[in-house]
Amino acid sequence: MATFHQRVFSGMQPTSTLHLGNYLGALTNWVAMQQTHECIYCVVDMHAITMWQDPADLKRAIREVTAAYVAAGIDTKKSIIFNQSQVSGHAELAWICNCVARLGWMNRMTQFKEKAGKDRENASLGLYAYPSLMAADILLYKATHVPVGEDQKQHLELTRDIAQKFNNDFATEIAERNLGTGDLGFFPLPEPMTQGPAPRVMSLRDGTKKMSKSDPSDYSRINLTDDAETIAQKVRKAKTDAEALPSEEKGLEGRPEAENLVGIYAGLEGVTKAQVLSQFGGGQFSGFKAALVDLAVAKLAPIAGEMRRLLAEPAHIDAILGNGAERAQAIAAPILADVKDIIGFVRR
Repeated sequence: MATFHQRVFSGMQPTSTLHLGNYLGALTNWVAMQQTHECIYCVVDMHAITMWQDPADLKRAIREVTAAYVAAGIDTKKSIIFNQSQVSGHAELAWICNCVARLGWMNRMTQFKEKAGKDRENASLGLYAYPSLMAADILLYKATHVPVGEDQKQHLELTRDIAQKFNNDFATEIAERNLGTGDLGFFPLPEPMTQGPAPRVMSLRDGTKKMSKSDPSDYSRINLTDDAETIAQKVRKAKTDAEALPSEEKGLEGRPEAENLVGIYAGLEGVTKAQVLSQFGGGQFSGFKAALVDLAVAKLAPIAGEMRRLLAEPAHIDAILGNGAERAQAIAAPILADVKDIIGFVRR
């Protein structure tokens, strides 16, 4: 079978401000993966427009997400950071993926049903084809690993299905190109990677709901743009219960707000929930929250400060994206050219 270089591809939509859930669930892991993999991190602005975006807000959000990547520790020399729309191969390969994917596969995608809601006839075709574009994002770089949350696992399975069907449909052409190498496939079947130390960070107002950009209450989340005072205020106001913290993890069962705050502390400190409870178990929430305020401010306020510094220089952010797009294009162009040859397109 074909062997592939260890390459990670991942991205976030520039639809609103990133928050603590994005940081603990993804960004901390992205930073760590730079030590072990070749990493390509994208601001997926083409995905963002599957639902209407105000153009000025979209441009601001693309730069803000880029600033968050850099402020969180993504090294622009080690890793590639770019916005999707600057590399036309994403759109070109997405159309080829559309033609490989089967309608039945797309109809099984649960996220379209959730996002489209009851008025499905009014949803954009882009929203329906979103998973096929996501497959193209990954396959365009022959990525071997993709960090995914629970809500994206189905899309990664679709990516694997599309890659496998392409490899099977064009097996003869691929074998001819790989003559003598022993390689039997063109696209790798990308593997999922766990997201981070706290893959599911819940709302500070309701421990049963995931922390979300779309929650109407700003007190439900800690935004990566929040300053130290705002972070402290949100932690202090976070919902808790009347009982003391348990000394063991099983004592968190049925206590979603307590479990969430302990998980956040563990994620920020890089320890287990059991270790947090061995330190704070038996104590009241007031003392634990005070420690969590100190930790959250120490970890997150510098990120917000660096984001503000970067956003004050939009030309610098645009240069990061432009340079990243050139580096991404250098990887994508020969892969896309091979795809076009394999399927029988005539190229210059």
